[in-house]
Amino acid sequence: MDTNTQEEFDHEESGRLSFDFRGYLFKALNLWKFVVLCVGTALLIAYFINVRKTSVYKLSSLISVESDQNPFFTANTSISFNWGGVSGKVGKVMTSVNTRTHNELVVDSLQFYMNYLEQGKYNKIDIYKKAPFEFRINKDKGQLLSGLVGVRLLNNEEFELFGSFGEQGRVQNYGDKSTYSVKLPAGEYVQKFRFGQTIELPFLNGVIELRDGRTVTPQAEYFLQFQNFDRVVHSYQRGVQIAGTGNSSSVLRLSLAGTNKAKIVDYLNATAAILSRTELERKNLYATNTIKFIDSSLYAVNDNLKDIAAELNDFRKKNKIFDIDEEMAQYSNKLQSLDLQKDVENTKLNYINSLEKYLNNVKDYEKIAAPSSAGITEGPIVSGVQKIIELAVERQSLEYTQKEGSITFKELDRRIDAEKNVLLKTIDATKVTINQQIIELNRAIAGLEQKLSGLPQEQQEYLKIQRKMNISQEAYDIYLAKRSEAAIVKAANVSDITIVDEAKDIGDAPIGPNKSLNYMMGIMMGFFIPMFLIFVIFLLDNTIHGSDEVEKMSRIPIMGLVGKYRYKNNLIAYEKPKSAVAESFRAIRSSLQFVFNKTANSGTRANTLMVTSSVSGEGKTFTSINIATVYALSGKKTLLMGLDLRKPKIFDDFNITNEKGVVNYLIGDNTFDEVVTHSHIENLDVVPSGPIPPNPSELLMDGKLHELMAELKEEYDIIVLDTPPLGLVTDALELVQYADATVFMVRLDYTKRGMLQLVNAKHRTGELKNVHFILNFYRHKNNHNYGYGYGYGYGYGYGVYGNTYHQNDKHSVFSRVKQFLKRL
Repeated sequence: MDTNTQEEFDHEESGRLSFDFRGYLFKALNLWKFVVLCVGTALLIAYFINVRKTSVYKLSSLISVESDQNPFFTANTSISFNWGGVSGKVGKVMTSVNTRTHNELVVDSLQFYMNYLEQGKYNKIDIYKKAPFEFRINKDKGQLLSGLVGVRLLNNEEFELFGSFGEQGRVQNYGDKSTYSVKLPAGEYVQKFRFGQTIELPFLNGVIELRDGRTVTPQAEYFLQFQNFDRVVHSYQRGVQIAGTGNSSSVLRLSLAGTNKAKIVDYLNATAAILSRTELERKNLYATNTIKFIDSSLYAVNDNLKDIAAELNDFRKKNKIFDIDEEMAQYSNKLQSLDLQKDVENTKLNYINSLEKYLNNVKDYEKIAAPSSAGITEGPIVSGVQKIIELAVERQSLEYTQKEGSITFKELDRRIDAEKNVLLKTIDATKVTINQQIIELNRAIAGLEQKLSGLPQEQQEYLKIQRKMNISQEAYDIYLAKRSEAAIVKAANVSDITIVDEAKDIGDAPIGPNKSLNYMMGIMMGFFIPMFLIFVIFLLDNTIHGSDEVEKMSRIPIMGLVGKYRYKNNLIAYEKPKSAVAESFRAIRSSLQFVFNKTANSGTRANTLMVTSSVSGEGKTFTSINIATVYALSGKKTLLMGLDLRKPKIFDDFNITNEKGVVNYLIGDNTFDEVVTHSHIENLDVVPSGPIPPNPSELLMDGKLHELMAELKEEYDIIVLDTPPLGLVTDALELVQYADATVFMVRLDYTKRGMLQLVNAKHRTGELKNVHFILNFYRHKNNHNYGYGYGYGYGYGYGVYGNTYHQNDKHSVFSRVKQFLKRL
């Protein structure tokens, strides 16, 4: 490969591989109307979205989480339980807000699974408490899910239920939250009821009553809609947000977005109220369990006291009352004191035994009673019980946010087990101590009882009953005092969660839909989508659009440019000699003269020009006719030969038939003089191709054509050969040998880029020599043939082959306006 050929190859490769960004940009500019249309359509869609969407509001409330101590809690009172620092409580509250359990309580208390709807301009809207009636739901029976139950108000006394149902429907019982299928009245349903009348239908159960002070509008229609309870809970569980305010770690902001501000207000305030109530119940849990323990002990002591009182009364009835001397009375009082101490120790021992059994057999550590209720004041036991309860409550609060077996649960269980093991060891040591004290008390009691043994049997029995009576009464008084203490502590407890600022509708503007954002998105989508489509089309487009593309892809020079023009035939150069298209062919004639001078043939008169193209429809015949015409008009004896034997065309424009032509001559049916026609254009002879033969390639290779061409070159000044397309058949390559120059037609916006590679390959191998391009359908455009608007090149217009500024054609006002709009 020589240097020039290598440079040509490199030039073609670089033109083929590089992305023409400017070409893409100007392609988009040329389609600006399409882009503007897409932007306008997108803005219209954004407008309809904005007017149809319901406004979304966001409201908030403030709550405070503090460690409020019970005012009755003192060093001697251990009924109240400290749940930990503020930071731990804040974390628990933030976790609780997003738990399913909490949101179930809120949704159930507000009945937010039931919606009151009214038909709006574009869709049904939630009117909540603005409905003039209220539906008191029967939670023990099913309500239709998802479907609409219409309520048409007739007057202050009556209303109608209406709707359209299928044969089967799904209902939910909001008491136990179960769902099941029921048979519905198929088709249109209408039934009249009175306000306050019990409704018992397969799809609706409850009572509809008018709200106080509401005016009934006759024939006004409303709708009841019931939703699945779990789905509603899930939506609010995801919707409620809680976060710190930044000013204080203990002040939290609850926020919720929705379409109905009244529902948002109620939900936020109910959330805060239920959080406060739940926290107070947890805070009172220790005192509640203690009261339950004391009540059970008090009940047993009370029964025992009644039995002893009855026994004492019976003894008095049966026996006389004896006087006891002062010394024996003192022994009796001491025995009573020792018995009381023993009873206290036994109570401690019973509590410790029961606590040990509870720790070993039960995992719900929240139900442990306070050690002080049994008189246990040992610090290790009291603190151990408090720590275990605190960890148990923390674990329970995480049950709905953590999976069982998670690292958090494992860590909490490890800490609970560690505290439990320490407490069990403390219990063992305490049991030893208490048992030792009981042994000592038993010894002292036995010694005193020995001293009283000298009394008569009746007096000894009386003293025993009296002692039991006093001990039981003392124990009853102690338990009663402790219960009063626990009740006071519980009653005086306040929740650690307080409402700082309730949620309230103060007329805040909606947060959505963001209409400006929708319009902005519309503009962006309306712009970038067509730009992307244009980009895809540009990448997939393999046609040639301008002269700069030809220059990038091939070293073959461009001989001329032929504009677009709409005319009745191909004889533009003859019938419209002042047109820009005719002028472009005269320019091509001048360029050809220069080419012919460089390749002058010795011994022949005529110059031969072959006109070919890649495929049909690129203007090959049109160019052949008009080049031959401008040569003939210049006084040159010109011959136009139709050598496209497969698809003859040139005969029609000269009002001749195609019955006789080159084919007839080559097969020997006619002489040349019989097939040649002297056209109405002076100096221009035309030879049509003739009937389509079965073997066109073989005919063109016949020696008779060679002899004919040699004779014609002596008779004519210029011979124009209209040949078949080079990209479809090989006939044109057989005719190259007769041509002094070759014109390859490139129709802009039609010819494929790959065809230029074919021409380049033929040119490199020498199969095509002295070849030039003529660009057909050329429009002079700004910005390297990709802009918009027209200039003053080789013709522009409103038809197939262009109009011209050279010829003063008259146009109507409508045509001028049309041309002006096309130039925009």
